[in-house]
This record gives sequence, C-alpha cells and structure tokens, in this order.
Amino acid sequence: MTKITIVTITYNAADVLERTLESAIAQTHRDVEHIIVDGASTDQTLTLAFGYKQRSDQQNNGHTVSIVSEPDHGIYDAMNKGLKLATGDYIVFMNAGDCFHCDDTLAVVAAQAEAEPRPAVVYGDTDVVGNDGQFLYHRRLSPPEHLTWRSFRQGMLVCHQAFYARTDIAKTVDYDLRYRFSADVDWCIRVMKEAERRQLPLANTRQTVAHYLEEGQTTRNHKASLRERFDVMRRHYGLLTTLAMHAWFVVRNLKPSQQH
Repeated sequence: MTKITIVTITYNAADVLERTLESAIAQTHRDVEHIIVDGASTDQTLTLAFGYKQRSDQQNNGHTVSIVSEPDHGIYDAMNKGLKLATGDYIVFMNAGDCFHCDDTLAVVAAQAEAEPRPAVVYGDTDVVGNDGQFLYHRRLSPPEHLTWRSFRQGMLVCHQAFYARTDIAKTVDYDLRYRFSADVDWCIRVMKEAERRQLPLANTRQTVAHYLEEGQTTRNHKASLRERFDVMRRHYGLLTTLAMHAWFVVRNLKPSQQH
C-alpha cells in the first residue's frame, strides 16, 4: 500500500487548524503519516494538535501523527523540516486552514500512485474556501491534462496543496529560503524538472483534491509575492519568456474574474 505523508505547518493557527485536522483524520486511506511542524505557537494550536494525535492513536486507523514544535525561520524552513522527517512514498503539504476535498482523496491519490513506473507527481484540482471553510469558487487556474515543468510559465497551474511529490525525489529538492512567499512555486518546478530528468510521468487524478484557504500568506503579501514569482520564472524560463508571459497576465487580469 502506498504510504502518504501529510505535512502541516502551523504557527498560532488555532482558529483554522481544526478543520485541517478533521479533514486528515477522516481520510479512508489507511497508510498515512501526518507530521505537524509548529513554529512554537503561543495560542491553542498545540493543544489542538496533541488532542488530534491522541484521537488518531485511539482510533488505530493506520494513521500516525508526530508533532514538532520549535522556533523556525519561516514557513519554508518549517517545510524543509517536514521534508526531512517524511517517510511516506509521497508527500503533500496541507497547511492550517487547508483541507482535502473529500474523505477518499488520499485513496484516489494512492491509486494513481500505484501505476508503473511510479509517477514522480500525482496532481489534481483545487477549490477555494473562506475563513469559515465554506466553498467560495473553483480555482480559475486549472491543471493541464499533461503537466510538465514548462506548464508553470502560465502561472502555478497546480496548487501546492494539490501536488503530491514522490518523497525520494522531493527530498533532493529543498525549499529555497531566499524566497519568503514563492518558494513553493520554485520547489514544484524543480521537482518536475527532476521528474523529466528521470523520465518519470506526472499523473493527473482529474479530480478536485484540495480546498485552499483564500487568505493565505501569498494573498496577504501580494506585491512581494509577485516580485518573487517573477524572479522564479526568470530563473527557470528566461527573461524574455517571463516578460512575455507577464504581459499576457496583465491582459488576462483585465477581464473581470477571480484569480489565485
């Protein structure tokens, strides 16, 4: 059975964490490792996390929960810690406030992952939810049928929470701590580049697999995030391509729409 590692990064996230934990404990897939990497929270985050671990242990449902709480140097430093601790076949980052689409989401992902050769990435689509966890809208940027690292020239077509990387590959690609808001974009591209180098497929579930919290770090720091994303794209795709694509983004965003 395919083992899936969920990494959840928290810092004073008590107001949104519970729905993430409930979403994880409800998963029907029975080989799940859930690593909670906390940045030394001072609210009720750890109380919720340890209560969740106790419930999971008592249920004996094939899920294991581990919790690390210590100061860190930001969300991507915490993600690197989770990456080092992961022992699953695949890893996904599902942060506080984010949820799986339904109770069998991990079972769907695991089924896709069991193809031969094992795909480097299993991916799907995303719905956007508000602070109350209620559906707001379907994410406009949708995954292409056949994803490659070049696809992200058009933007981050696969949300980070809908991107399941093979852990042996993911462990070779650290999050770049030069970026405060867009290291996830860079990380996904580099994972997919490594997949191409190894001639491994990327598998599309063709299903919604994640609910993404609308007011995340990137949304709250929109301008800084855009500057970083420009630099990420320039590094991977070249300056001329990046300038051309950003001109297209401006035209696209002139249309009345909800864009994330």
